[in-house]
Amino acid sequence: MISSITLVIFLMFLFINLVWGVESKSDPRAFFVFGDSLVDNGNNNYLITTARADSPPYGIDYLSHRPTGRFSNGRNIPDLIGEQIGVEPLLPYLDPELNGEKLLNGANFASAGIGILNDTGFQFVNIIRMPQQLAFFDAYQKRVASLIGNEKTKKLVNEALVLITCGGNDFVNNYYLVRNSFRSFQYRLPDYVRLLVSEYEKILTRLYELGARRVLVTATGPLGCAPSVITLRSQNGECATELQRAADLFNPQVTAMIGLLNKKLGSDVFISVDAHHIFYDFIAKPKDFGNPLI
Repeated sequence: MISSITLVIFLMFLFINLVWGVESKSDPRAFFVFGDSLVDNGNNNYLITTARADSPPYGIDYLSHRPTGRFSNGRNIPDLIGEQIGVEPLLPYLDPELNGEKLLNGANFASAGIGILNDTGFQFVNIIRMPQQLAFFDAYQKRVASLIGNEKTKKLVNEALVLITCGGNDFVNNYYLVRNSFRSFQYRLPDYVRLLVSEYEKILTRLYELGARRVLVTATGPLGCAPSVITLRSQNGECATELQRAADLFNPQVTAMIGLLNKKLGSDVFISVDAHHIFYDFIAKPKDFGNPLI
């Protein structure tokens, strides 16, 4: 999608220059992806869940013109990033074809419907929540070590590019899922945001413990402007104020948390990506991105 391309242009400028620029293009590279439907490329196809993208119109603009499990009309963000850094299209971790030499390319652990909190997306029943995604990453490394040994596996993971994106579902499919939801009864919005940021930090810390050293971290896009949210919550097609406020509170705190975490680690392991403004530009100025009809 065009919005994904916009994000990729930004990411590629950042990472090719700051992360990959000092390395030879002949060096082996791996790419790992964690998160929700924005970056899931098919794991949920292997699960008994309602959070699936295995029917049209998903995939109509993909090479095969068929649904692939990506929650997109075509390629998604990991596909485009992988192309730019020279990595073959990632297989979902649950794909039976992910074995042998293909493991050295990396893996996509993302699962549509998940959030930072484990109770987010409960309505989808069977999804790969963040603790399980991280457990799969640990299991992945053991599988790779059996192929190339512990030291080479550590090097592969340390030098890999990692993308993690989650948080949106904690608002859309949890706090604001229904009026007077359990989480909205339990927490005022500012307190809920602080809870999410604290839990996100724990996830990132665990990623670091598992060897990730080059990590792109996103917060959320303009939640109130998502088509489903506008349909359910707006009167005249405007972005939903409540969810916009949630994103405005959440995103700066995630960025601040990342800065403090890097300081604690003594290295710029995590890089915050301002996905909110990138996506909002696409919504607010569609003609700049090739849509002459609006």
